Amino acid sequence: RAWGQEKSPGFVATNAFGNALDEKIEAELYLRKSGLDYTIIRPGGLKAKPPTGALSVNAEDTLNSGEISRDLVADVCIASLTDKKASNKVLEIIEDEGVPPKVFNGLNM
Repeated sequence: RAWGQEKSPGFVATNAFGNALDEKIEAELYLRKSGLDYTIIRPGGLKAKPPTGALSVNAEDTLNSGEISRDLVADVCIASLTDKKASNKVLEIIEDEGVPPKVFNGLNM
């Protein structure tokens, strides 16, 4: 809602199930205020197949389309546990279909 996407088809469809996106935003705000070290991962649409494009890490509130392999999301989640560049950040991730997939070798931000 903060960046004007509440009327987009994706937001409306996803939020129709018990206001899921509103609840996620509330949880994110709570986490940010907690004082804990965090990384919030916001993947695009999830694919149940291996990556077909390179990882694209984007700034907060910049993506409203794109897909990403569940495998690549898992790699990013694991990497964010030890990569200081991910500390207290929101990572919006998708695959860049215009670039061939690469072996995941950490977060390039």
